[in-house]
Amino acid sequence: MSAMRGAAAYGRGASAYARVGVESGVMSASPHQLIVMLFDGAIAAIRTARIHLEAGNTAEKGKAISKAMDIINNGLLAALDAEKGGEIAERLASLYDYTTRLLLAANLRNDVESLNQAEAILEDIASAWKEIGGPTAAQG
Repeated sequence: MSAMRGAAAYGRGASAYARVGVESGVMSASPHQLIVMLFDGAIAAIRTARIHLEAGNTAEKGKAISKAMDIINNGLLAALDAEKGGEIAERLASLYDYTTRLLLAANLRNDVESLNQAEAILEDIASAWKEIGGPTAAQG
């Protein structure tokens, strides 16, 4: 087996292993922990986008920003319960909408500051979310 094929096979194996780990974590997570995982995923995608933006890798930057937006819109925003959450859910929905608009601006204008603002907003909400979950949520 050539070194290139070996590296590709290793990459596929490592990727499959990571997926199993993530799937196992999701299957055993509480609803609170799932939200923490969504925040972590969105923040990680924004950080990845920043790296690609700074490296001039437009396609990968766009993919990472799209991933962050997908997590926000189809994960965090979709998880809100307007009936039970009332005003808090309404304000979070507004923050998620604003964060998505920041990410769009970052993508269109290659604007690092918009990425920074989006990340800061999500980190603030995530830290509050982790605090209300108690010590185990903050650690995990």
